[in-house]
Amino acid sequence: MGPLTLAIDAKSSPQASTDKRMQNLTLETRKSFASISMGEEKPFDFFRILFEGFIAGGAAGVVVETALYPIDTIKTRLQAVHGGGKIVLKGLYSGLAGNIAGVLPASAIFVGVYEPTKQKLLKMFPENLSAVAHLTAGALGGLAASLVRVPTEVVKQRMQTGQFTSAPDAVRLIASREGFRGLYAGYRSFLLRDLPFDAIQFCIYEQLRIGYKVAARRDLNDPENAIIGAFAGAITGAITTPLDVIKTRLMVQGSGTQYRGISDCVQTIVREEGPRALLKGIGPRVLWIGIGGSIFFGVLEGTKRFLEQRRPTHRQDSKEK
Repeated sequence: MGPLTLAIDAKSSPQASTDKRMQNLTLETRKSFASISMGEEKPFDFFRILFEGFIAGGAAGVVVETALYPIDTIKTRLQAVHGGGKIVLKGLYSGLAGNIAGVLPASAIFVGVYEPTKQKLLKMFPENLSAVAHLTAGALGGLAASLVRVPTEVVKQRMQTGQFTSAPDAVRLIASREGFRGLYAGYRSFLLRDLPFDAIQFCIYEQLRIGYKVAARRDLNDPENAIIGAFAGAITGAITTPLDVIKTRLMVQGSGTQYRGISDCVQTIVREEGPRALLKGIGPRVLWIGIGGSIFFGVLEGTKRFLEQRRPTHRQDSKEK
């Protein structure tokens, strides 16, 4: 007779049972995170994502701009005024129509580039680098949208500060006086502000949504998306206020040579007005971008969900299930 062996039933072992539960929990969490950060494993439809991003981004941008334009006007006038000058509160909607004509394609381009880029990068990067994917997609989206955003911003801010009375006149006169380059005044300072702004805001927003979804084990509703968007926008707006002040001063100076570039602008402001001048308009900016983030992301996610529900494949998959 051979040696006596002791057989232990794995199912009856407390340690084995505990290990099994921990493995299941870890696997479930990973699946949950993967489905949240990358979406369910479906074929990557670039043109569908691009199209839906254009529609959702354009809708969100127009709604935000229309609702919060007066706050943006006050912020611009606060930043543009020198020393102890007074802020004019008339014509707070000056330039809105022309600005929407630029905001619509700019927002559409941004989200249209951001969404497919984000989803492609999330499939390429490991889970622990999802923030890098969001940062990169946000910066690339901002870079693409800047080709439309900058001329729109130049015209808008010149009208907000009373230099022109209509968008067509502003475009015509800026081009005649300053050349085509005048429509891209402050372009480098705009990129200096907007690329980090877009990258940081969307990264904070996406990472908070991922964490919330993992914790709640469900999709977010519109109010929850709006609250997270407000939080991400307010923080990012406060951090990037000095960059916004520099961008505003360079854009509104026109053909004048008060500032010869970004570094000269910073040095001149600090020397003549003190370092605190770099935080001019921080209150309206944080309020504007905080509320704007709430509206933008709420409308964005709602529109994306609406478009997704109208996909023919979505309806067909739902029937099969």
